[in-house]
Amino acid sequence: MTSSTSSTSSTVSSVAPPAPVVVGTGGADRPHGSTAAAGPAVETSGLTKRFGDRVAVDAIDLFVPRGAVYGFLGPNGSGKTTTIRMLLGLVEPTSGTRSLLGHPMPGDAGAALRQVGALVEGPAFHPYLSGRRNLARLDAADRWSDVRTADRRIDAALDRVGLLAAATKRYRAYSLGMRQRLAIAASLLTPRELLVLDEPTNGLDPQGTREVRHLVESLASDGATVLVSSHLLAEVEQICTHLGVMSDGRLVAQGTTAELRGAGATTVRVQTGQPAEAEAVLTRLGLADVAAGAGEVHGSPAPGAALDPEAVVAALVHSGVGVRGFAVTTPSLEDLFVDLTGEGFDVSG
Repeated sequence: MTSSTSSTSSTVSSVAPPAPVVVGTGGADRPHGSTAAAGPAVETSGLTKRFGDRVAVDAIDLFVPRGAVYGFLGPNGSGKTTTIRMLLGLVEPTSGTRSLLGHPMPGDAGAALRQVGALVEGPAFHPYLSGRRNLARLDAADRWSDVRTADRRIDAALDRVGLLAAATKRYRAYSLGMRQRLAIAASLLTPRELLVLDEPTNGLDPQGTREVRHLVESLASDGATVLVSSHLLAEVEQICTHLGVMSDGRLVAQGTTAELRGAGATTVRVQTGQPAEAEAVLTRLGLADVAAGAGEVHGSPAPGAALDPEAVVAALVHSGVGVRGFAVTTPSLEDLFVDLTGEGFDVSG
């Protein structure tokens, strides 16, 4: 790769977002009339990777708007890292196209990768060199870096990830969390328009995880686009403006965080000793899929219909239905992802 690398840890160096969508195996909507300069930070079309008979990534259409913090979610083994490696030119796709910052890959890799910083598959550095000397070697291998500002930029990157005090310590003495942060520092040696971070909180304790989260927020506030892959739902939900969900190599959902959060069906639940009468009231009010059980009735607003909880309770009481409990629930992102992937996510952070 033309940019600096460290074994399995790779360092390669705002526009209105598209309409949010939830997709199956098909593609996301695209904004019309966008130019390369004003287009997305990352875009793929039909991107596919096969290893023998196994389809690791199945014709995905990824769309990451510029200025977004895009959470690339999915269980381990769902195809996230393979996708990222194809985006960065580390693995050739079987079929499909991809572009970074408006530059087609791999044809325009030189122009694209100098603006991209990446952490892929975990950190690996020279064990007997210090953190600072490891970064110096990476910076020297980057043909676009300025040797005259190397010391200042290296110290700034170390300081930004909280490792300046440990800069002279040998890498072999670093904890797993410190190694992860050093790899993130490597992606920050020069200003980047796009940062691609593959599981950046692996090995970090809660405090370190919070520091990475604040770092991502800071980078985004400076105007960078950040693509963060993770299997930790709670972590990316707090910082991401957009989400994409992978399952068995397919992109099963994509859109803004708010849109995906509201994608599930709202449910009205009434606890009452008169379920038959409550069922009749909810049906009369136009709720769909109304069903009564032991001491409870539930239903959902018709698609596109507004729900006024106060009016529902008033109608029940006016009809003589005793209401012991009333709730309006919307599935969480975790519920949605379990429905889409058939698997749970680690939400502990």
